[in-house]
Amino acid sequence: MASSTATLEKIVALCKRRGFIFQSAEIYGGINGVYDAGPMGTLMKENIKTAWKQSLLSQLDKDIVFLDGAQLGTEAMWKASGHLENFHDPLVECKACNARFRADDIDLNGNCSRCGKKNWTEVREFNLMFKTQLGASVEQSSSAYLRPETAQSIFVNFKNVLTSSRVKIPFGIAQIGKAFRNEVTPKQFIFRMREFEQMEMEWFCSAASALDFYAFWREERRKFYSAIGIAPEHIHMRDHDKDELSHYSSGTADVEYDFPFGRKELEGIAYRGNYDLTQHSAHSGKDLAVFDDAAGASFVPHVVECSVGVDRLFLTLLLEAYAEEETEGGPRTVLRLHPSIAPIKAAFCPLVDKLSEPFEKVYRRFRACGHSVQFDSSGSIGKRYRRQDEIGTPYCFTYDFDSEKDGKVTIRYRDDMRQERIDISAIDAFVNVKGPFIAPNC
Repeated sequence: MASSTATLEKIVALCKRRGFIFQSAEIYGGINGVYDAGPMGTLMKENIKTAWKQSLLSQLDKDIVFLDGAQLGTEAMWKASGHLENFHDPLVECKACNARFRADDIDLNGNCSRCGKKNWTEVREFNLMFKTQLGASVEQSSSAYLRPETAQSIFVNFKNVLTSSRVKIPFGIAQIGKAFRNEVTPKQFIFRMREFEQMEMEWFCSAASALDFYAFWREERRKFYSAIGIAPEHIHMRDHDKDELSHYSSGTADVEYDFPFGRKELEGIAYRGNYDLTQHSAHSGKDLAVFDDAAGASFVPHVVECSVGVDRLFLTLLLEAYAEEETEGGPRTVLRLHPSIAPIKAAFCPLVDKLSEPFEKVYRRFRACGHSVQFDSSGSIGKRYRRQDEIGTPYCFTYDFDSEKDGKVTIRYRDDMRQERIDISAIDAFVNVKGPFIAPNC
């Protein structure tokens, strides 16, 4: 049973065909770098976010709380964070056709890929943040920006969280939310977009323990990817060189994945020092230090950050799971997604229409409990299996003419297409798919 590897073109086609990802406003020509999640994509993204949250909460000896920060931020906040000064990409423009490119993406000694001429402007810095005005006023004080990352709302709420929650240093604040970057050249489908979703955790600790926690979270994030179905040999940890480090970072490592278009960053893990809290304290005039009872002195906590894009991880999981195979029943496309990530956990398939009524009652029991399952009675059973393979459904249960007599159904496994008879009561064990991070006693 030979299998072909995924390409970006195949993933894009599958995403539209099966309702994972659509081009935003496609009927109006679309918006470059902006995408909508379809029915399957919405379910899968929620499963990714749930797995990420569980991976943090499963650290039973570590306090981690969650925040949902605003997407708009005042100009003063972005000035303090360094984004106004440092959050840029190198931009170059073709004078002949006015096409714009990231200067580090093209050969400035060559010709423009759009018009074929060589007539470049000087390279200039292009700020990636979307600026807007609050209210009707156009005064400087009314300027605001859509956030290019979710971390700053964590830092400016640090004291609020500390004083309102039963947490002490060390502890983490995590959040999942939208971010916006006015990318010069969005590319590779949902890999680089203008509107995207991030999952970030800021771990606050003492300076003395920061490097140990940096090493700890590096390893934990590596384990996370293996736990949700990414082969360990496809994940690589790369330390940044000194000239690559962000303005706030004392050390950064990228978790990289072998994409069809090259080895690229999936997640960033950074030791930010106490830069962020120090900056916000200086610019706002608010004291963000904490008092250490043991030392009898105040200190500004240091931070280790873990940041991964939901959409980029979504693409990674599709690429990892995708396969085209030749089988005895003909070719099939299959997504071997981890059961906790698969958008549909199981499909209920009556062999013929007249068997639908008794099996639909079983299906509705699972739907009523909140399980993401489908009732699929349209077309031949072989076609239904292929449909479910394409969206990554791990199990299909088939109710046939013997089911009423023996109280059994046929379970068909997605990955190897193996089939066996099981009791209808045993379906619960397959549909109740627990994530890989839930504690054993749950």
